[in-house]
Amino acid sequence: MPAARESLLNAALAALRDLPWSGIRMVDVASAAGVSRQTLYNEFGSKDGLARALVRREADAYLRGVDRLMAQSASVADRLVSVAEWTVREARARPVLRALLTGCWGERLPVPLPLRGGTVVSRVPAQRRADARLPGPAELVAAVRDRSLGVPGHGRRSGDGDGGAGDLPQRCELAVRLALSFVVAPAGGSVAQLVRAAVGDGITATSPRAADR
Repeated sequence: MPAARESLLNAALAALRDLPWSGIRMVDVASAAGVSRQTLYNEFGSKDGLARALVRREADAYLRGVDRLMAQSASVADRLVSVAEWTVREARARPVLRALLTGCWGERLPVPLPLRGGTVVSRVPAQRRADARLPGPAELVAAVRDRSLGVPGHGRRSGDGDGGAGDLPQRCELAVRLALSFVVAPAGGSVAQLVRAAVGDGITATSPRAADR
């Protein structure tokens, strides 16, 4: 029941704007979504299951956004800047995503508790995925870094032009970590300036011999 599941997740996320997770009742989430409480339990199993599903959805939405930005028709540097700026903007606007990316979970948030041993595995495929181990900050950063491997032109040899840097994954990771520094310790100026200074505008690889000439 994908539509009901999305409605319930949206209702739970909306409730978090006014209440801490501990103050949110399952019956109120179901009512706000316009479905029965039994439907809610059928989908998520428990309030902890709902928390895991919320966190999984935020992680998936973030990585889909990264995929979209990395697929832009632009220079690799511009794409990394876009990912960094979007990471800062989304993390500031979405508390659950911010906690996922930084590991800083507050009392108001749905901290995703691991599935207890002996718990019956959900019959809902989406919930089975949510009940599996959720990504931590390092794993999300690594997932973004690995997505740079699919950037067109990444595999070219040094000197072939934009996008040919063999260290592009490391530069991608650097861009994301710079973005997260702006999330954790807000600063004046733009993250774009730091990213461009760190990764360069051309992102072309230069061999040591060429650099000496």
